[in-house]
Amino acid sequence: MGMIEQGARRERRWGAFKQAVLYAALGGAMIAIGAVPNFSKLIKYYAGAKKGARFNYQAKTTLGRLAANGLITFEEHDGRRYARITERGRRLLELETQKAVIAKKRKWDKHWRVIVFDIPEMRKSVRNRLRRFMDTYGFVRLQDSVWVYPHDCEDLIALAKAEFRIGYDVLYMIVERIEHDKHLREHFGLPAK
Repeated sequence: MGMIEQGARRERRWGAFKQAVLYAALGGAMIAIGAVPNFSKLIKYYAGAKKGARFNYQAKTTLGRLAANGLITFEEHDGRRYARITERGRRLLELETQKAVIAKKRKWDKHWRVIVFDIPEMRKSVRNRLRRFMDTYGFVRLQDSVWVYPHDCEDLIALAKAEFRIGYDVLYMIVERIEHDKHLREHFGLPAK
């Protein structure tokens, strides 16, 4: 296996690990940091990790990164440290859940979803983050601030509006026809007219 494949595999595995940690914290469970052996049995299923000190180190490092990103917080109870998910962590999980829903193949209802945004220049960084977000989730750019998707994605766009705090700057439209849509149909693997 090549270096790039190994790196991608490692990223997928630890991405799943981070998601498992967030789901455990979301489920109301407080994750005991000092009791990693019990915790590790649950997480190893998701992370595909091996036993031992290396796993414990990687688990604690991942928890530290999640805390640094504001996705979890640590609390002390009876001399033990626990991790608890934050509101930002909940929003991230909702976005990931919506991504999984969108990724599923569905029958096309012959309506395009068009997302248009006009974010002021003083919020340029938010505008660029939104463009990366749209690209990541599989939308196709028609123009700089006009993106298209063939399936219902209203919930995902609502979550993005909340995450980026851009409520009125983004419009979600359902359109029956787009002129010269052959390249869009080919891109999404949709039947021709």
